Amino acid sequence: MNALLTSSQRQLVRVISESGPLSRTEMANLLGLSKAAMSGIARDLIDLGVLHETETVYGQGRPSVRLDLHPECAFFVGISLLEDPAPMILSDLNGKIIARQSMPLSRDPHVIAEAITEGLPSLLEAHPDAREKLSGIGVALSGFVDESQANCVQSTLLGWQDVPLAKIIRERSGVETFIENDAKAVAVSEKLFGSAREIQSFSVVSLGDGIGCAHFIDGKLYRGNHGGAGEIAHCTIEPGGSPCRCGKRGCLDTVSSMKAIKEMSRAEGLECVSLSDIENEASTGNAAAIRILHRAGSALGLAIANLIQINDPGLILITHVEGSFDGLFGTVVNQAIETNVLPRYAGQTPIRIKRVDGDVWARGAASIAAHNFLIGPNSN
Repeated sequence: MNALLTSSQRQLVRVISESGPLSRTEMANLLGLSKAAMSGIARDLIDLGVLHETETVYGQGRPSVRLDLHPECAFFVGISLLEDPAPMILSDLNGKIIARQSMPLSRDPHVIAEAITEGLPSLLEAHPDAREKLSGIGVALSGFVDESQANCVQSTLLGWQDVPLAKIIRERSGVETFIENDAKAVAVSEKLFGSAREIQSFSVVSLGDGIGCAHFIDGKLYRGNHGGAGEIAHCTIEPGGSPCRCGKRGCLDTVSSMKAIKEMSRAEGLECVSLSDIENEASTGNAAAIRILHRAGSALGLAIANLIQINDPGLILITHVEGSFDGLFGTVVNQAIETNVLPRYAGQTPIRIKRVDGDVWARGAASIAAHNFLIGPNSN
């Protein structure tokens, strides 16, 4: 459907996506159009099923009706290649998950394309209009993705180098496909549907088995020249430290990721399988647990402090899947941020902590397809 929209219609869709429901007068003012022109564009989008009328706002003048994107004007499939089995979800234009299933994870891109294609019919059964209105597939993976969101430049986890995954899936499924780094997918999801919808410049730091990071700058996902912007996981935090899967030593990932924290705990003889377990040990005065959490939290806080000084974002959003961020680890992270940021910036950048569920990566993948639907081609 996106390809059928005119530039004016797409511009209006983009404004509502960023701002939320708006009246026709508000839209006309934002776009610099006459009320008559705005009404015509809005009427056409309502007829197309892209917009629908929501609440009526009463003020001093005539009541005005706000328009919003119709959540069921388009549907998107999201797949995460970060776990086995790989989750596969169907979402609407509001990011609401309609259906979910899973498929076996493979390192063969052609096998992945086949599994996605075979899984589509049962996934789309969840909604009668989903097959007709399916507007894109998004895939999230660990690794570097090119600026066209088509090729996996490198993925250590999958063992890939220069794999045109989007083309392979598109040719097999017949559906427009986009791929993206996992952290960038989460950032797009937060911009479209989550905590950062109204913030133009922000950074997401995702804490899990690995550490991810992505930036929005002036309302746009910032990729860098080679798609690698945001890779704080592989910034050297301890020169000459532990070897990292990337081939370097002392990366942040080797100190502050949940995988690293658990490995350090096992090396100390602690029976810890989650952050909460280690926090419980630390709360009883276990010196090893306290030392591990201080080391990991200090390193992560230092990396985030550097992000603040380099980008000066309007928000740092830390997402995490397991455990609580209210214990020693979270306290040390915040202390390290404040200690290492220039005094004039201390306390100026909001830090939000958001616990996310296991759907976060697949939902982020679907958001990549939704983002391309909303902004149009070549607007990343």
